[in-house]
Amino acid sequence: MQEREQPIGAERRVLLVVGGGIAAYKALELARELGKRGVQVTPLLTKGGAEFITPLSLSGLTGNKCYTDLFSLTDEVEMGHIELSRSADLVLVAPATANILAKAAGGIADDLATTMLLATDKPVMFAPAMNVKMWEHAATRRNIAQLKEDGCRFVGPDEGAMACGEWGEGRFAEPSVIADAAEKLLPAPGGPLRGKRIVITAGPTHEPLDPVRFIGNRSSGKQGYAIAAACRRAGAEVTVVSGPVSLPAPSGCEMVRVETARQMLAACEELMPSDVFIACAAVADYRPALETKHKVKKERGGLTAIDLIENPDILREIASRSANRPGLVIGFAAETDDVLGHAESKMKRKGCDWIVANDVSPGRPAMGGDQNEVTVLGFEGDKTLPLMSKDALGDMLAAMIGRALGG
Repeated sequence: MQEREQPIGAERRVLLVVGGGIAAYKALELARELGKRGVQVTPLLTKGGAEFITPLSLSGLTGNKCYTDLFSLTDEVEMGHIELSRSADLVLVAPATANILAKAAGGIADDLATTMLLATDKPVMFAPAMNVKMWEHAATRRNIAQLKEDGCRFVGPDEGAMACGEWGEGRFAEPSVIADAAEKLLPAPGGPLRGKRIVITAGPTHEPLDPVRFIGNRSSGKQGYAIAAACRRAGAEVTVVSGPVSLPAPSGCEMVRVETARQMLAACEELMPSDVFIACAAVADYRPALETKHKVKKERGGLTAIDLIENPDILREIASRSANRPGLVIGFAAETDDVLGHAESKMKRKGCDWIVANDVSPGRPAMGGDQNEVTVLGFEGDKTLPLMSKDALGDMLAAMIGRALGG
């Protein structure tokens, strides 16, 4: 059995109440999503929810005991429902059925979930999921209005196809969206980078030839996004300056989206100073000297030659600043031969503190893949990290940065 990875700085706590609806199976994905963000999840499964998923599933995904029974003598001795209701930073009911909303609005406490909702002194968020007619019913609208007046928060529901075959509002919001909303109500993550400000570039740049064509590269942005997410889990305030990628934004990170190298440099300069600058983007070294405003037609001669001019060197520009230079500047060197030799030369030429060198020659997993194998030059000498997932490498680098900054 594969051991679950424990994220850095897992201090924030959510009590996840799973109601009885077909969307209960998505609570498993939600629990996993919260765990990936460094949130400790304690599950509470209602009797209705247990018709769709099992306590074992929730316990296995969260690593914590799943509570189910109000009248369990063992549970009341170990952690009574009063303590359970106040032990988390946030109570999240997902999915929240029409029945749970009605009971919570009326102050009814006839099972563990509703008793806990009545006893808690922590923020409560509901993620409703139900048939469109139930969602639109006047009684449900009154209950929601009452709960909002009582200070409860809501996320969703969405509009879409439902398990019953109908279409409309009432569909359970995506787990990532619910997790985003929950994070806004949680304390800032703790960890070795707490209080530090990090700017990281990620993805490729696209240098336009005309309105429909560009010069670019194969960078997926996965490694940069993984490092950003890991630094955020470690407590840092993270801003990602991202080229065009198809990835969801790393949770809790501020995003600045750009296309060209010049736009990326301008965005980075505006974000200085920072404690750490990580240049992970695969910036195009050159751009077309002339960008036409009209699509080049092959019937008119097409593209027979392209004059190129050099793009600004973002890493060197930031590393060589005489004022407001980041405390730690980290570059990346993607090489196909003499990887360490080229990387060492690049570190000296750019003036950065560390270089993360990786082999992107054909057949290697780095470019566009989910794994990476790197050597970090400049950190306690040179440190070679074995082949691992890009997420795991992000956590390793975040821990190394924390150690270098004295965290």
